[in-house]
Amino acid sequence: MADAEEKFKAKLARQSTTLDAAVAEYRRRYTREPPKGFDAWFAFAQKNGFKMMDEFDGLMEDFEPFHALSGVEFRRRVQQVSSLPSIDIVRVRNGKGSAVNMEKGFDDSEASARAHGFRRMIEPFQSTLPDLDFPINAKAEGRILVPWEHQKYPNLTYQDSSGGVKSMLGDFTPDWRGTGNVWEAYRRTCDPASAARRVFSSLRPSVVNRTTRALYSVESDPAQEFSFAESTDANYSFCENPWAHYYQGHFFSDWRTIPVLYPVLSPAKSVGFGDIKIPSHYYHGSTPKYTYGWDSVNMILKDVDDMEMPWEHKTDKIFWRGATTGGGSSPPGFSHQYQRQRFVKMVNDMSKTEHTVVFPDPSGSGQYLSSVVPASALNSELMDVAFTVAVDADNYPGGWEAMQRELRFSDPVPLGEHWAHKYLIDVDGMSYSGRFMAFLASDSAVIKSTVYQEFFSDWIQPWLHFIPLSSTYKEIYNIHAYFSGPSQAALEAANVTSPHERPALHDGDRRLRRIARAGKHWKRILGRKVDMEVYVYRLCLEYARLWADDRDSMNYVPS
Repeated sequence: MADAEEKFKAKLARQSTTLDAAVAEYRRRYTREPPKGFDAWFAFAQKNGFKMMDEFDGLMEDFEPFHALSGVEFRRRVQQVSSLPSIDIVRVRNGKGSAVNMEKGFDDSEASARAHGFRRMIEPFQSTLPDLDFPINAKAEGRILVPWEHQKYPNLTYQDSSGGVKSMLGDFTPDWRGTGNVWEAYRRTCDPASAARRVFSSLRPSVVNRTTRALYSVESDPAQEFSFAESTDANYSFCENPWAHYYQGHFFSDWRTIPVLYPVLSPAKSVGFGDIKIPSHYYHGSTPKYTYGWDSVNMILKDVDDMEMPWEHKTDKIFWRGATTGGGSSPPGFSHQYQRQRFVKMVNDMSKTEHTVVFPDPSGSGQYLSSVVPASALNSELMDVAFTVAVDADNYPGGWEAMQRELRFSDPVPLGEHWAHKYLIDVDGMSYSGRFMAFLASDSAVIKSTVYQEFFSDWIQPWLHFIPLSSTYKEIYNIHAYFSGPSQAALEAANVTSPHERPALHDGDRRLRRIARAGKHWKRILGRKVDMEVYVYRLCLEYARLWADDRDSMNYVPS
């Protein structure tokens, strides 16, 4: 936590405060000139109190492969990908943006939601943009998976799309229809020497079962339960750990991925995907389910949510409610081990399975003790986690009856119910979690587990603004013990039972509250709607340069 605070302070302190400094830093980082309009973007960002002038490495990485394409090729690919299912267009003409729902003969309940969100994000500066078309992913999941060979040797294949979209993709369908799956497409993005490209090691059931026991059971090395994650798993290598794909739902999405370098703007992506990240429409918009402080009666945003409560009145339980989203059923039979299902199952385990919990010595010696505590006792005392909605229950192994038997379900709650708890868990769904910004805005501390990168990934600091949780979730009991002290069951297992021997909390609760406050402060200074607009403005300038035939003419030239 101390390191995280120092890193973030240092990052803030080194940001450019003048246009000349920002131009110099851009040249240093990216070895090219800034894009045309960079001065107007800088003025817009500075006027709105933007804090991270130089931190756009993730955005630049997203765009880098497209610099190998000519302007005419880039525009042609925009037109082609726009003809595919679940890709919509935000079109800028004469300085005004519009969302175009492309009619492709495919019924899609989500069509245009993200496109309309992006259109709203460009409104403050759309009058400064040239005519452009932006292909917007209508889905939450990443879409672009370019095989390794085409990434490394683009001049050999897929360099010229003049033959049309069919020459690039063949007979493209909206879903897999039994002809493939995301994992098969994903592992082709890996280096040929990686484990994922070796089919036997990638798919062999005995490897999967052995790895499951070693890394996902609670009977493995207790030291792993005490090892806190330094950050989220957004840079985790599924290429080197192919067995892990069985435990992440996006590898089972029903929606077909695209194996060609097409520009598609998506709200999040994991390592290996070629999408261009944009802010989520859930973050930028205001809705009762996704926005802290939203008054849907008066249609205003409040600084303090009506259901917020003082820290001292919040419970110490770890709280989560949500739907069983997390992946599709291509292939079927794996949904019981997707990320949300694993978490809900683990923290509602009422068996005698044991966890090792570490906590300060009650005698005040300054040492730490460990005790072995049954999962049933820990989960009863510490956890309040349940599903509220069953999605695609027919494809759960054993169907709805098995889902009810294996997973805890509870009544739906309003978003504001979360604010009654000090700890809020944020777990990936079909893709990123759309409630993260709302959780940060509250006076509760966020524990986040994710394998996704988002637009703000360069701006936020784990262990300062939120608590990162590994994809195994195993260290969650020791996270709680560190901040809130040992549970009654942990004390009893350590033979500390009488009330006067129960240790006073060390400064864990103060530190937890500090994380909650830091997360809330981050949301107020870097997670604002205008910060998202600053990001998208910068994205549009880079995009406009790629769109042009003469890219040198689209460089920024100081006056």
